Amino acid sequence: MRVAVVFDTPYDSWHYEDHARQMAKEVAAWKDDEPEMEYQVADALRQRGHEVTLIGVKNDLEYLVRCLDELHPELVFNAAEAFHGNASLEYMVPGLLEAEGYRYTGSPPMALLVSRNKAMSKKVLAWHGIRVPRFVTWRPGERIAPPAELPFPLIVKPLQSDASVGIAHASVVQDADALRERVALVHERFHQPAIAEEFVDGRELYVSLLGNGDELDILPITELVFDRGTPATERIATKHAKWNEGYRARRGIRNVFARPLARATRARIEEICRAAFRSLWLRDYARLDVRLAPDGEVWVLEANANPFISYGHDMAHAAEKAGMDYYHFIQRLVDEAMHRHERA
Repeated sequence: MRVAVVFDTPYDSWHYEDHARQMAKEVAAWKDDEPEMEYQVADALRQRGHEVTLIGVKNDLEYLVRCLDELHPELVFNAAEAFHGNASLEYMVPGLLEAEGYRYTGSPPMALLVSRNKAMSKKVLAWHGIRVPRFVTWRPGERIAPPAELPFPLIVKPLQSDASVGIAHASVVQDADALRERVALVHERFHQPAIAEEFVDGRELYVSLLGNGDELDILPITELVFDRGTPATERIATKHAKWNEGYRARRGIRNVFARPLARATRARIEEICRAAFRSLWLRDYARLDVRLAPDGEVWVLEANANPFISYGHDMAHAAEKAGMDYYHFIQRLVDEAMHRHERA
């Protein structure tokens, strides 16, 4: 098929050929440095025999419209994680694709918008009977009053950031003064509302799903594990814990396939994650961050409607464990989108 891979880029003057050259350069040097995700996706699609064009978008949606009009792709692979450098605007690209009538991979604009907003998504999930942490939010400029109904410790996060941006050990607060300080930091540094959630102790699990409707496959569950001596309030997915390899090595932090789960527990996790996927109107693929508490309760912390799908990272690694190499995995995402469009 003719497939356009659309993604956000810092280069507003680059055209198809520029990205094609950069992809070739990065893929050739893969052993030394990991290519950007969009180049990995495009390379996988070409390996599967598709005619692929890379369209990088920075802040000009008219440019995207012109490119699509010129190319007439049979499918758009949406790899955009931001617009205008703002991750909270990632819904803009699929919004345009929707308006222009193009078939594309992944979740629709509303699902991206709702799932990125931690308060909105928790409200939707709770309405559907899915257990989520209780929370309170503060917009910049609002008076920060400790919520009487939420006991400490609480964990404070930017309301609309992902990839653990804004999350550190200091995000877990034990008293009112620390809460005010952390909320103020989120307002000042990230220029967005802050959310404070009740802290849920337990195992940090990542559940990846593929499919649509009643045909939802759950990939092998992965787990973020820490050294045994790590205190409960430090067993959280901070930005360093996720992305800083030196820090991870020093602290004994690893992403592994989940340690043994009782059959009933695994079935319960899968049931809840399927329900959450449908409740948030997710499509084709997504990842849910889950906490399995010591008492066996399953808590959904966050939903990622547009997860990172580079080779070797959690979702692609889980797909490989399920028998799909990276090329097969990317093709599966294409197949899910095409089947969904054909059924519509």
